[in-house]
Amino acid sequence: MAILIRHEKLISAAHLAGCDAVKFQKRTIEVVYPAEELAKPRENPFGPTNGDLKRGLEFGQKDYAAIDQYCRLHKILWCCLVLDEASVDFIEQFNPPC
Repeated sequence: MAILIRHEKLISAAHLAGCDAVKFQKRTIEVVYPAEELAKPRENPFGPTNGDLKRGLEFGQKDYAAIDQYCRLHKILWCCLVLDEASVDFIEQFNPPC
């Protein structure tokens, strides 16, 4: 829930600053990054590896549903850079404008 609240604040700040839209990105971690990269040590709030960090920061179904609802409610467009085919399929359910 903390991530959603933070992004609601960022979306609102972008809107108040005159932005017409906000952009996110979606990827399937295991597809985009090689196993060696994910296994590298990297202390972070989500665990001891780079993969833990990447997975911990990636938004899921509830996150994007909340982003979509919040943006529609506040009449700000949102889009998403997708980095793999599964992410395209995932984001299509929200029907973002671009």
